[in-house]
Amino acid sequence: MCGIAGIAGFSGRVASLTNLEAMSDTLTHRGPDGAYADVSDGVGLAMRRLAIIDVQGGRQPYFNETRDVRVIFNGEIYNFRELRSSLEAKGHSFHSHTDGEVIPHLWEEYGEDFVRHLNGMFAIALHDARRQRLVLVRDRIGIKPLYYSICDSSVVFGSEIKAILASGLTERTLDVDALGQLMAWEYIPPPATLFRDIRKLASAEMLVVDLRSRRTAVRRYWDLPMDRSGTSEGQPNDARAWADRIESKIHEAVQRQMVSDVPLGAFLSGGVDSSLVASMMGDNAQAFSIGFDDPTYSEVQWARRVASHLGLRHRVDVIKPDIGSAFDTLMHHMDDPIGDFSIFPTWLVSRVARDSVTVVLSGDGGDEVFGGYETYVAQQASTYWRRIPRVLRDGLLAPAILGLRPTRAKKGLVNKARRFVEGAALPGELGHTRWRVFLTERQRETLFTPEALAIMPTPAGAHIQALAERAPCSDPVARGLYIDLNSYLPDNCLVKVDRMSMAVSLEARVPLLDHELVELAFRVPSALKVRRTATKILLKQITARRVPRDCVYRQKEGFSIPIKNWLCDELRPMMEDLLAPATIGAEGLFRPDAVERLKREHLAGRANHSHVLWTLMVFQDWRRRWAA
Repeated sequence: MCGIAGIAGFSGRVASLTNLEAMSDTLTHRGPDGAYADVSDGVGLAMRRLAIIDVQGGRQPYFNETRDVRVIFNGEIYNFRELRSSLEAKGHSFHSHTDGEVIPHLWEEYGEDFVRHLNGMFAIALHDARRQRLVLVRDRIGIKPLYYSICDSSVVFGSEIKAILASGLTERTLDVDALGQLMAWEYIPPPATLFRDIRKLASAEMLVVDLRSRRTAVRRYWDLPMDRSGTSEGQPNDARAWADRIESKIHEAVQRQMVSDVPLGAFLSGGVDSSLVASMMGDNAQAFSIGFDDPTYSEVQWARRVASHLGLRHRVDVIKPDIGSAFDTLMHHMDDPIGDFSIFPTWLVSRVARDSVTVVLSGDGGDEVFGGYETYVAQQASTYWRRIPRVLRDGLLAPAILGLRPTRAKKGLVNKARRFVEGAALPGELGHTRWRVFLTERQRETLFTPEALAIMPTPAGAHIQALAERAPCSDPVARGLYIDLNSYLPDNCLVKVDRMSMAVSLEARVPLLDHELVELAFRVPSALKVRRTATKILLKQITARRVPRDCVYRQKEGFSIPIKNWLCDELRPMMEDLLAPATIGAEGLFRPDAVERLKREHLAGRANHSHVLWTLMVFQDWRRRWAA
């Protein structure tokens, strides 16, 4: 695991070593165990290393035999031993026992198709000096990040935006259109970032730069191999056979990802996904959990039960969170911001784990691959909601439900009913993602100034519509999962895990997102994933083979915090400061009166505006920190 950065000059321009070292310095948290920065053939490459495999000998960069191909990368290649044996049989020689050294040799053998041979999580930068080519690659699922900026004189790239900013080669102009997406979804779909001149590779994308001609091309090198039905193998709807097959594949992925020369453990929330992963790690594995003093937001009792059943070495920290004191630290790692509240508990559990281990396995990805979200239930329920006569539905029921005061609890019937009605009113073509929209088109027109709206042409659902059209399946559940796998997962969930674990120099691996497992899982009939009010059906059946059934078949909680309550209490002074009317008015992006109305309604308990208010706070801090 590392942080990478680089500058590739066009037409013989030589990268500055001083700029390169400044970029590297911004990534120290991603790699405290070593550093490299050098300019060769006009191209500067830099990296910070977190030593995981071949601790003593696995230093980057990696070269081919003639040293005209140079590679730095962030992540892990889990099948490197098999690849190395195959390459040695073809005459290639190696100088270390680390995973990334296979990459330049694969490039020699297969060219741009080299990436198809890799099983892992990775962001790769490869410089071929002979061909004068720079290749940037992001892994199939988007587990590891990679940003770039194409300037007049060069291409600048890095694991984080702050590294690109440190180069001094790019402008800090705000992309207002991207801001509209952030407010709607709490994340920004690729290739956009909040900086107009900085882009990000999407999952499974490769950027190839010809440094002589300045030609650049981005292409997608992988997609899910499904037919239009989403069940390309035509397997019978046999739950037991599918459960056996998926369980075996998950076990294979977990064992593959336990390769490490440093201490390794697991996050354990007590939910289905993390419990299943932990159950496959073997006896006496280490697991880490956190709980909150608010019982409606804490699952620690379930984590303890699972750990006891599995015989894990289990560390639990039950805390009264102080997000105010942690806010500055968290926001430093949000240079590509998301509005997801759960960055805070993810950072906390990462801190707990880092005291004992350098690598953890996480259960992320189970919901997006196996159908775990309640939004799928809401989508099916919306069919019945639409059958209610409009005069009754829109004239009586919807206003009555929306008029209920939200409760302080995390979920509950009132909160769920209000959210369902809000989502059901949005365009049906958004599918289940309707319940992930936090700022509708109508609300956007109320919140933003006319000047901002004039330079915000992209509708909030544009990326969802594009993914729906690209999806290689017609089944509604399969199509929804495909959209999640290519949007919410890499652009929100995996951003959270990467930034918050790397903030404490911890490597987080996600075996449920092994691409071979994902390919197989997307062939599972949708009826074995979501049916009526049941979600994640097959994965729960598998998990119930390994942990107590009542730990599996219970209400899904999610990994969140009582932010809506904190905004009325300990976070209120910070909210008032960041969202002060004078500040909002001076920037010319948001209407001060609209922001004040959101605050008043939230503080009075008449509505839960926590998602919009928190995302506004995150953006305001981002603007002060990075765009000044």
